[in-house]
Amino acid sequence: MDSKQGMRDELRRIVRGFKGYINAGMDSPGGLSNLYLKGVDIPGEAADKPVTLEDIRKELGDCQRCPLHQTRNKLVFGEGNPGADLVFVGEAPGGDEDIQGRPFVGRAGQLLTKIIKAMGLTRKEVYICNILKCRPPGNRNPKPEEIRACEPFLIKQLQAIRPEVICALGTFAAHRLLNTDVPISLLRGKFHSYQGIKFMPTYHPAYLLRNPGAKKQVWEDVQMIMKVLKG
Repeated sequence: MDSKQGMRDELRRIVRGFKGYINAGMDSPGGLSNLYLKGVDIPGEAADKPVTLEDIRKELGDCQRCPLHQTRNKLVFGEGNPGADLVFVGEAPGGDEDIQGRPFVGRAGQLLTKIIKAMGLTRKEVYICNILKCRPPGNRNPKPEEIRACEPFLIKQLQAIRPEVICALGTFAAHRLLNTDVPISLLRGKFHSYQGIKFMPTYHPAYLLRNPGAKKQVWEDVQMIMKVLKG
């Protein structure tokens, strides 16, 4: 009986101490977040922690979620300012991007860089990424299973950055993010909404290389974006 009573007294002491520890944390300016409870999850605390681009990149890892990992050279996550007001979203990496592991660095990318410069910005001030993080062989269109595996990471990127404006480069990016099949010629020229963010579809730089006459329309779209960014 004495040993059992002793154990009960010890448990009561531990419980009283733990309650005091919790109460002290509740009364502090930071609340429960100031408590270090190793191995104990505090409900709501982890869910409220902002997810960063670095977190998303770590989660993506050496991605093998679809067959594209078998043919890629480098995974192309995206680059630029993690707090950018403007995000450009393309379709998928091309040959140059696959080699360098960076988005939009080929001929189309050089044209995009010129467009960004004409806006009074630099590549470091915006964020550039694609729906797919790996190059489809021969630059073919992405397959549904590839999109299903990769698109969630793009969505997380956009949620982490939370820009003022998203600019979709080309038909594929516009259709995927707006969930529509309306021709881009009808989508461009006006803002749409993506999760409460202003969304401007425009022609892909690669299309402009083949159709220089469309540069005027892209510049019109870009000017609308500039007005929003300037407030």
